[in-house]
Amino acid sequence: MATKSYVGHLSKEITCKQGAVRAVRFNVEGEYCLTCGSDKSVKLWNPYRGALLKTYSGHGYEVLDAQSSCDSSHIVSCGMDKTVILWDVSTGQSLRKYRGHLGTVNCVKFNEDSSVAISGSVDTSVRCWDCRSKKPEAFQIMQEAKDSVSSVQVTDHEILTGSLDGQIRRYDIRNGQLIADEMAQPITSVWFTRDGQGLLVSCLDSTLRLIDKDTGELLQEYTGHINTEYKIDCCLDHTDNHVISGSEDGTVYIWSLVEGQLIARLEHVGSKVVHSISPHPSQAWILTAAQNSIYLWKDAPEDEK
Repeated sequence: MATKSYVGHLSKEITCKQGAVRAVRFNVEGEYCLTCGSDKSVKLWNPYRGALLKTYSGHGYEVLDAQSSCDSSHIVSCGMDKTVILWDVSTGQSLRKYRGHLGTVNCVKFNEDSSVAISGSVDTSVRCWDCRSKKPEAFQIMQEAKDSVSSVQVTDHEILTGSLDGQIRRYDIRNGQLIADEMAQPITSVWFTRDGQGLLVSCLDSTLRLIDKDTGELLQEYTGHINTEYKIDCCLDHTDNHVISGSEDGTVYIWSLVEGQLIARLEHVGSKVVHSISPHPSQAWILTAAQNSIYLWKDAPEDEK
């Protein structure tokens, strides 16, 4: 894949009118996106037209994370009100409100078939909620972390978590095995490579690290951005050829995965912190969030539809 893929053309800027945008997330097909606001709302957008499609209201405080289900019929969200909420996309109604966390819920993800929601909290726990059951309690609670759980990722058989205690933990759902790797720095974001063999980890020492999942070996480091204070997203693009991170200097940084070379910077004029990013599932496009807006970046102007 040529590095021309990220010349960083800003295709669309959308002012979301929901206070500070805490997170932006593409849906599974990349047709729509969700934004989480400090005004307690989740919003569903067509980011290509800048069109607001629906607003979901029901959280009692700031919303920090959300994800669409595998068929885009449901949304799961979480926030500072200590709750996880399951929404019906079409009606805008909340179907379940899961309580049990003792503090702010930082992150939430569906499992592969969207039957389970997995959330991580400042209360140091990871909780699993059955989206098909009417029971409001978590059916599984993992409490190994010693500090806030900042990030959760899920594959068909593994739950990956990052914590401010400096450890990444992998829970094998099939056999209940736990494997932990020490990063020695507070972790703000984790991401699986598509082949499941690598782990991308963002830490508060302004360094991203690519780790071999099986051996824990450090494969590559990525630096140049600033991340010493806030929870900043990191991810890989749809090809796994590029590493992408937000930064506390109003810029998104993009590196080549293998060489670790910085190949692009996407500057957000007037913004101090770019904390949330979401890669398109099949195109070299990125959604980013800074302050009260989201930004759609495409690979080149001629790719505009």
